[in-house]
Amino acid sequence: MSIRLASRLDRVKPSITLAVTQKAAEMRAKGVDIISFGAGEPDFATPEHIRAQAIETLQAGGASKYPAVSGIPPLLDAIKKVTAEVHGMELGAGQILVSAGAKHSLFNLFLALLDPGDEVIIPSPFWVSYPEMVRLAGAEAVLLPPRPDTGFDLDPDALRAAITPNTRAIILNSPSNPTGAVYDQKLLQEIADICVENDILIIADDIYRQLVYGDTKYVSIASLGEEVASRTILIDGVSKSYAMTGWRIGWTVGPPEIIKGMTKIQGQSTSGANHLAQIAAVEALLGPQECVAEMRKSFDARRLRMVELLRAIEGVDCEMPNGAFYAFPKIAAFLGKKTPDGTTIENDVELASYLVENGVALVPGSGFGCPGFARLSYACSMEDIEKGIARLSESLGALH
Repeated sequence: MSIRLASRLDRVKPSITLAVTQKAAEMRAKGVDIISFGAGEPDFATPEHIRAQAIETLQAGGASKYPAVSGIPPLLDAIKKVTAEVHGMELGAGQILVSAGAKHSLFNLFLALLDPGDEVIIPSPFWVSYPEMVRLAGAEAVLLPPRPDTGFDLDPDALRAAITPNTRAIILNSPSNPTGAVYDQKLLQEIADICVENDILIIADDIYRQLVYGDTKYVSIASLGEEVASRTILIDGVSKSYAMTGWRIGWTVGPPEIIKGMTKIQGQSTSGANHLAQIAAVEALLGPQECVAEMRKSFDARRLRMVELLRAIEGVDCEMPNGAFYAFPKIAAFLGKKTPDGTTIENDVELASYLVENGVALVPGSGFGCPGFARLSYACSMEDIEKGIARLSESLGALH
């Protein structure tokens, strides 16, 4: 029997981050000692008070029925409260949709918003799934070039030049995956002014907003005035800040027309997000917040140590990330070199393959639209950082 797959899949690449994580897991299963800097998830357990709420709910026989497609009322109320506090937005009816993670939220959004021929502007480096989801929706991803020499910020002039009559939206991810860059208020205001002037939507992926370090401040672009807020679509969730990646709860806040379209799609696909996980998310948002500060403090210490160790490797250049939990060093100096067995490293994907064979996994920058760089997650133990960067240094030093 001949099986034909949908042609829409021809436009989509597999996730390079999931591929690296899968390869590291397979090698571990074979007994190989791998230090993985690939996965973008905290190594902490979900905080105890959140787990306790879920256990109590189950023991009482709750969370066993279908939830409403848009989300359970207590979680919708909690999201309204957080949105008012963080973004200065007072939400009306029908402006929130709870989904199975922020990734699912974005997927619903692009399917509801985009038609063939539409364009979405995406600054590089970008999270690997942004352009692929845009393409899966039939639209075009317009990629702005990376700016490593200015801390991976966004060039307002490049944004203006990229806008066409087909432009529907721009995606902003601050703090950024993969660079850890955080846009300041001045830059956000420039971006907002351009979007208002050209009548385009702003998709703000704020999943890392609570993870900023030092004197860096997270600024919500939606807080820059009513005209900006009215065209901003906020994507958020509990995965990163509360160590709840496996609970799969994210949400979208946006104009009622967009949320209604997204809800229609979700109603015919996954229906409501996991009921028990939504109850746990309420506890995460409204319960004690000391856990977030504690995890952020640990991430900060790991950030400083990882960058220190990376900068000590000859040929590696690394900006200090100000948010999220990723370092994004430049490793272009090692491309074109030969491995001990004489194989030439042609690109960053081949370099990543060589490194994983030597016991350390990272994600090549080409997957994020920035060849010659690599993403390393420091959402792992200090011991793994010390051991893994030592392996990285030794493996890179063996190239000639």
